[in-house]
Amino acid sequence: MAKITPKTLLKKSSKVIDLDDVDISKYDFSIDDLDNEKSKNHALLKKILDSSSACQVSDAFSSVSGRSGVIDGLKPMNDNKVYGKIFTAKTSTDDWGTSLMAMDNAEKGEVLFIYTYGKPASVWGELASTCAGEKGIAGTVLYGWARDMDALVDLDYPVFALDYLPNAGKALGLGEINIDLEIDDDIIKPGDFVFGDQNGVVVIPKELFHETMVATFNVKVKESHIIKELKKGRLLSEIIGLNR
Repeated sequence: MAKITPKTLLKKSSKVIDLDDVDISKYDFSIDDLDNEKSKNHALLKKILDSSSACQVSDAFSSVSGRSGVIDGLKPMNDNKVYGKIFTAKTSTDDWGTSLMAMDNAEKGEVLFIYTYGKPASVWGELASTCAGEKGIAGTVLYGWARDMDALVDLDYPVFALDYLPNAGKALGLGEINIDLEIDDDIIKPGDFVFGDQNGVVVIPKELFHETMVATFNVKVKESHIIKELKKGRLLSEIIGLNR
């Protein structure tokens, strides 16, 4: 792997992040580094992810796997970003109790990924978000419907869903937790990595986490270079070598 030593990385907003001559080839990122503050990789990994977007992570994953990693239809219910290891659940929309089961069994720093099926009804709202936030869960990605939007928009707890509506089922607790989920052509496993922001949600298989993080770093370096060239007055089509 080629040595990369940029002194700064730039977000698309042009906010500078100082990474002090990082040599990315020295790092062997593991998804476990996310929650291990004693890991030598933790601080750099956090800097990369905190300054990245779902667009950049998706571009990086595409360069590694040829796939986008995007879960179609998911959108943010508030302005919060989320990333972390996935804890899965599957439940009927009649049963919001399974969401509580998932919350009770997930570890601090994990992201709940809840797949629902059935007639439109919510399995997540203000009370669940408040409880999950107090427990230290990083956020909830809901392949289904949320509710209590009047509260969710102001909560400091990330929620992503297909949409929102007011009705809900009952606290039955008859669903499954910590299982593989199948959404169209995507298989989402417990321990996989998820990243969500205002652009949408991207899921990365845990076995491709290291390669994707290195590729995300490289995407940011490339975009930093492009921004600098644009500020010199060059055209974007010229920089990327677009054939006319």
